Amino acid sequence: MDLYLGIDFGTSGARGIVIDEEASIQAQVRYPFQDSPAPVMPKIWQEALFVLVEQIPDQLRREIKAIAINGTSSTVLLVDAVGNPTDAPLLYNDARGSSVLEHLRSIAPPNHTVLSATSSLAKLLWMRQQPSFSEARYFLHQADWLAFLLHGQLGISDYHNALKLGYDVEELKYPEWLENLQIPIQLPKVLTPGTTIAELHPEIADKFGFRRDCFVCAGTTDSIAAFLASGAKLPGEAVTSLGSTLVLKLLSRTRVEDARYGIYSHRLGDLWLTGGASNTGGAVLKQFFTNAELESLSREIDASKASELDYYPLLKAGDRFPINDPNLPPRLSPRPNHPVEFLHGLLESIARIEARGYKLLQQMGADKLSRVYTAGGGAANDTWNAIRARHLQVPVVASVSTEAAYGTALLAMGGGIKGEQE
Repeated sequence: MDLYLGIDFGTSGARGIVIDEEASIQAQVRYPFQDSPAPVMPKIWQEALFVLVEQIPDQLRREIKAIAINGTSSTVLLVDAVGNPTDAPLLYNDARGSSVLEHLRSIAPPNHTVLSATSSLAKLLWMRQQPSFSEARYFLHQADWLAFLLHGQLGISDYHNALKLGYDVEELKYPEWLENLQIPIQLPKVLTPGTTIAELHPEIADKFGFRRDCFVCAGTTDSIAAFLASGAKLPGEAVTSLGSTLVLKLLSRTRVEDARYGIYSHRLGDLWLTGGASNTGGAVLKQFFTNAELESLSREIDASKASELDYYPLLKAGDRFPINDPNLPPRLSPRPNHPVEFLHGLLESIARIEARGYKLLQQMGADKLSRVYTAGGGAANDTWNAIRARHLQVPVVASVSTEAAYGTALLAMGGGIKGEQE
């Protein structure tokens, strides 16, 4: 029996899931990162990767045919000729690239995805100004480097991770304006996610008891892996992730891009995964309520009745989508005395922002919304789901799996990206 391993590197830790040919889970392993002020460095990623692998039962490891890894989007690092990091990586939310944005605006097309302080390309241009840059030979994303530790080949990425580096996912090549930057190190060779890169390095295969013909595939980003895990497959189907923030992804036959609204599209075979991320979401709820309170108070809300309260729940000023305004003020008043009413107003308002986001994607040319799968911690709140269904006016269902590692295992199995590679 052939098995497939998906590994997810998120912000709080790493997880691994082994599935069989029927996509049933055979093993789950995890490695939480310590909540310490020390930054999460490649050394810790490397340790997490191999501890995860060791936790998988021996008899299952012997049957794994393919492995894929996802990492956080725009977490990047520079490495030398043999793959050793030359400096600390820049994490997904590191905004040091803001200092090069003016320069970048003069080169990249208007409203391009790279025109963000946290884009991979902004980070690369910032890194180029640092003394350690002279030692670097390759620029890699987190998932690229972790896969390299398994297969031993440097300078290979996938078109999900490479999107925010400026790679043209429509033409499947680096655009001319990016080539004109003449960056003096190797940009990754970009493959379709799920494509076979190489067999496991023989030393790794022997050390951990893998088959010698087990291969490593091109990976993806954590949010796309979560989409693949959801079960959404048809144009018009979408996934809302109700985590600390609100992330929407709608499967579409049309590509939609507009930096003015924080909208961008990932390629998914011959379809497009279009969407955006709002700063509203669970983190705002947790500012006012404990998990137990959220659970008990939600049960007292009549989800069929609309709340009159009109909030824009944010922790601090600024949103990215559907309103892209770094100065957008939070709106959390008037605040009723009764906590049930207050929570009802918050849930209703976040649902309104979600509906507005999907409406905007459709106005920009994406397919008509037909069904929404829900992932993230908020997916378990039935009251919230009923409120959301009232606003969205389509079925709202739970994701098949909410684990990004499961989506990455599907990618390793070849169940992830259909389309141009067939």
